[in-house]
Amino acid sequence: MAAPARFAGGPVPMDLAQGNDTSIAGMVLIPAGSFDMGGDNSQASADEFPKHRVQVSAFYMDATEVTNAQFRAFVAATGYITTAEQRPVWEELKKTLPAGAQRPPDSIMVAASLVFRPGNGPVDLNDFSRWWSWVPGADWRHPQGPGSSIDGKEEYPVVHVSWFDALAYCKWAGKRLPTEAEWEYAARGGQESQVYPWGNEHVHAGAPKANSWEGKFPYLNEQRDGYVTSAPVKRYTPNKLGLYDMAGNVWEWCNDWYAADHYQALSGRTSVNPAGPEKSHDPQDPYAAKRVLRGGSFLCNDSYCSGYRVARRMKSSPDTGLEHTGFRCVKDVVTK
Repeated sequence: MAAPARFAGGPVPMDLAQGNDTSIAGMVLIPAGSFDMGGDNSQASADEFPKHRVQVSAFYMDATEVTNAQFRAFVAATGYITTAEQRPVWEELKKTLPAGAQRPPDSIMVAASLVFRPGNGPVDLNDFSRWWSWVPGADWRHPQGPGSSIDGKEEYPVVHVSWFDALAYCKWAGKRLPTEAEWEYAARGGQESQVYPWGNEHVHAGAPKANSWEGKFPYLNEQRDGYVTSAPVKRYTPNKLGLYDMAGNVWEWCNDWYAADHYQALSGRTSVNPAGPEKSHDPQDPYAAKRVLRGGSFLCNDSYCSGYRVARRMKSSPDTGLEHTGFRCVKDVVTK
């Protein structure tokens, strides 16, 4: 989906100390190896091609998405204020818009985030405004807006976090965001050319494998997986490496800039620990710089995005927060 950026250069970074925690509690060792990165079936988009060989060094990855409890501890320790809790700055916002764009009304220029609102029937799936609402007061503590709460949802993934928020948490935790290549390699769990983290069986075949949209998007969810929106972490079977929710639940930020044609630049050779393009390029939204997201969410459905495929790429401006967006961290393996 395309959404307008709110801080062209990002919010003012807080002076967070780099964490020095050497613990790998809650993390999984991802062994070094090579794989073919890119689309595996007819659902693949143009930006998933061509498939190309990638070599990845060993690293540790969080077994789950960062939870509300973990993010709350970070905020309590640092006083960090997330992007969604800050008012947009027009002088920065207009840098990401076409020349002559009009300033939004004051009712829009408030601390807010995007909240999912199911429809009453079929809608144009090219118009994301039919199911997303800009809700003042929506943030990580209030996922559906004022009046909602994360009380009792400590083990749910934190949402409404921007790329900047995720980066700040990683710094505090002594970790980092995964590269797009690391994320896909880990999601595949050692399997080559498989469509999903568990293999090739369709996401809706058999027992629930992930939290996704079952039914007719965005107005009828059959809830076979037990949830309409996000689910607690570790609710579904992990992949072969022991990683949970590498398909569905919430989209996860990666470190890379998004460029629609980046895989073309990597074609025909083996890339070692690729870190993404030097700058963003999204022909569908040329004025906004984007970062990569992976893994799909509770809204993914074959009629819309099939985001639960391991090769599926998504992108958004790094200052965007949404009800279905979170992250997990990685840590380098230290060799003696």
